[in-house]
Amino acid sequence: MNAKSTLKVDKTDAEWRAQLTPDQYRITRQHGTERAFSSPDFELDKTGVYHCVCCNRPLFRSQAKFDSGTGWPSFFEPMSMSAVTEHHDTSYGMSRIEIRCADCDAHLGHVFPDGPPLTGLRYCMNGVALTFEPE
Repeated sequence: MNAKSTLKVDKTDAEWRAQLTPDQYRITRQHGTERAFSSPDFELDKTGVYHCVCCNRPLFRSQAKFDSGTGWPSFFEPMSMSAVTEHHDTSYGMSRIEIRCADCDAHLGHVFPDGPPLTGLRYCMNGVALTFEPE
């Protein structure tokens, strides 16, 4: 697990609040979670790249997304392992691996070991934390 973030983007809380919608701020800066099946812009037939809503870093390719049935956008791998960082999360009495953007430390979601065979991983992301750029 890589707990060190590169933090290339460093903004004040006021700057993040001014840039993001209330939901984007709550999820990415305060480690919130969106409601299941409420993610915007996440259709399986779209081709392109998902970026961090905070700093625009490319994070996931559409070719890595799959329908996990959980209600959150799911990917079997990030664009590169250097795009995200992993952090141990014990909130809510659970032990999970939190995924953050490597450039701005935005909370994106969690990764679980129950994904499809290629990697066996399910990167369960908050759609509000991502923007989509079609190819």
